[in-house]
Amino acid sequence: MKLTESIRNINKIPELRQRILYTLLLLFIYRLGSHISIPGVDAAAVAGAKSAHSNDLFGLFDLFVGGAFARASIFSLGIMPYISASIIVQLLGAVTPYVQKLQKEGEEGRQKINQYTRYGTILVAALQAWGVSVSLASPSSFGKVVVPEPGFLFAVSTIFILTASTVFVMWLGERITERGIGNGISLIIMIGILGRFPQSFVAELQSVSFGSKNWIVELIIMAVMVAIVAVVIVLTVGTRRIPVQHAKRVVGRKVYGGGTQYIPMRINTAGVMPIIFAQSIMFLPSTFLSFFPENEVMQKVAGALAYDSWWYAIIFGSMIVFFTYFYTAIAFNPKEVADTMRRQGGFIPGIRPGKSTADFIDNILTRITLPGAISLAVIAILPTFLTKFGNVTPGFAQFFGGTSLLIIVSVGLDTLQQVESHLMMRHYDGFMKTAKTRGRQG
Repeated sequence: MKLTESIRNINKIPELRQRILYTLLLLFIYRLGSHISIPGVDAAAVAGAKSAHSNDLFGLFDLFVGGAFARASIFSLGIMPYISASIIVQLLGAVTPYVQKLQKEGEEGRQKINQYTRYGTILVAALQAWGVSVSLASPSSFGKVVVPEPGFLFAVSTIFILTASTVFVMWLGERITERGIGNGISLIIMIGILGRFPQSFVAELQSVSFGSKNWIVELIIMAVMVAIVAVVIVLTVGTRRIPVQHAKRVVGRKVYGGGTQYIPMRINTAGVMPIIFAQSIMFLPSTFLSFFPENEVMQKVAGALAYDSWWYAIIFGSMIVFFTYFYTAIAFNPKEVADTMRRQGGFIPGIRPGKSTADFIDNILTRITLPGAISLAVIAILPTFLTKFGNVTPGFAQFFGGTSLLIIVSVGLDTLQQVESHLMMRHYDGFMKTAKTRGRQG
């Protein structure tokens, strides 16, 4: 009943309704393009082939693009080159004075940074497209010949088509962010992951029906998955509130201030970005190794970096912890918060304004970020344990544990929160009534 009422409320707001329909239309275009094969590739051979990359990082890459890589689609690269370029630009912002200057120039600087990110996307996409063309032309990649006439022309056309398609997907994401609802880049990643869910779920049920797994064990795994989802939601919405007292001011005959407000500091301030950043970097070695499909040493290295290996889990988890602190430092500046509080006449009880307040906030941020970063890392590498010790099919493990689950929960909650904000602005009831969830607006 509550869901039906909320949907009716959405339909009463023309702007919100148009934004949602616009978003769904662009996401449909993206999913439609993911089923169009690259020219020169035998689509039937690809569909009937068992990819040799099903258990390495390319298999995980395929999850993010909704199976487009396994289908040799024009959207095989998805939005990941854009993510990689964004990482490079943000890292440059931490060490390059010129980029730091652009970050402080407001809207004009942001537009220049976005333009550099687009140029970087084209470069990264071209390099990855080259790797895809080499992989497709090699019979060992799919277990059979999927490109009847490999050669220079096929390589050039594939690089051009995949690069242009990546730019188009980037444009779709930007349009969704600007005219739709939610973050377009994140939604494209999420819809790609959800596109693989039916196939992974059916494969898991088949493993049970064929007798390779006990029903009781499967029920236990499902219960564990539900618990994991609950932990991810708590990790996503959990906050630590810092009380801020405002001094009373007398203006004429009226008294202003004197109340207590709170600074909501999320346990996971960085959101899902550390996961996406770390995952994008983990894709780079596989892209490089794909240039040498016949080299035995390179393929052994690729096997050591497979997503179900311990080396992958250790490196990936460490990178997530690093990027959590890195992105938190970018997203939340304690000194700016302390300066703003001092200008507005606010103070934290028992803490002197200025540097002492900044240090106090920074200490709290550091303490709550550590368990959040470790929790992100543990959940992200969970598929490794599920695959090795839980006898869970790789596709199912990827979806219900690790990067996929974190992205789906985080992006889903953020998108739902934007819908909720539109409804509250028009004084309509939304999907969520709990104060904890609504508090994420702060």
